[in-house]
Amino acid sequence: MRLRILAVGHRQPAWVDAAVDEYLKRIRSPWRLELVAIEAVARSASGKAEAATLREGEKVLAALRDRERVILLDETGKTFTSREWSQRLQHLAGESPDLALLIGGPDGHAPAVRARAAESWSLSRLTLPHGLARVMLAEQLYRAQSLSLGHPYHRD
Repeated sequence: MRLRILAVGHRQPAWVDAAVDEYLKRIRSPWRLELVAIEAVARSASGKAEAATLREGEKVLAALRDRERVILLDETGKTFTSREWSQRLQHLAGESPDLALLIGGPDGHAPAVRARAAESWSLSRLTLPHGLARVMLAEQLYRAQSLSLGHPYHRD
């Protein structure tokens, strides 16, 4: 399964990059995981957030591959337990081995990006800082793989 995380946002603090890198290193074959950072559009006090979000959406859509099944990450999306998350990923891998998981910018996802998504999932009902969402996603992907492989990382 090929997974790409497309994350809108500026450069992250070192602790975010270190944590994400650590979890990405732990993920084993046959899963392949890549993080694609998409530059957020600068916002100004006089500018409209909606216009910036639309421009970010264009960048996200341009970065997507035609064959990718798009999973939008959003606090209003479907929630899962870690086991359910793992099972859902395994199911999707059988349908479409190329998945793109999208983390939106400061003001969320553009309508066109939402329209392109096959599903919307939630990491939490809380609104998360962008860097923390990256870390949580990378950790949950590692946890999902460890569950599917029977590795003892996850404990019920």
